[in-house]
Amino acid sequence: MALPQVVATLRAKRDEIEAHIIELRRQLAMAEQDLSSVTAVLALYDLSPSTQTRFPAYAHLNRLFAYGEMFGLCKTALEEAGKPLTTRELALAVIRAKRWDEHDGQLRKAVAYRLIQSLTRAVRQGRIGDGGRRKNVRVWRLPTG
Repeated sequence: MALPQVVATLRAKRDEIEAHIIELRRQLAMAEQDLSSVTAVLALYDLSPSTQTRFPAYAHLNRLFAYGEMFGLCKTALEEAGKPLTTRELALAVIRAKRWDEHDGQLRKAVAYRLIQSLTRAVRQGRIGDGGRRKNVRVWRLPTG
């Protein structure tokens, strides 16, 4: 008769430990979110010389380009390449032309997103050609004739 009591006690202890582990994982997830938030805020306010060269977070790209400058940089990149380019390749060309940090992934994404908006409008106006898609990335080409 002692065996069922031992088994019941061990099962209860197992359930208690599992519940404790679940609570610890929840607390760990909350702590990781807090750390991420604090790190993001520090990146916004950190004014040390080593971080001043980084592209500022949440910068408005519209204010960093003169009117028509982004399209002009894209058209120049397409002319120099002599072939259609993807959005990613054009974003990298724009970043290089502006002498920004080309290793900054967030900046590349932001410029690519802005390029898609600008170049889609230019396609409708006939100022640039749509080259379709390559590996699920939009391709841009110079307009024909």
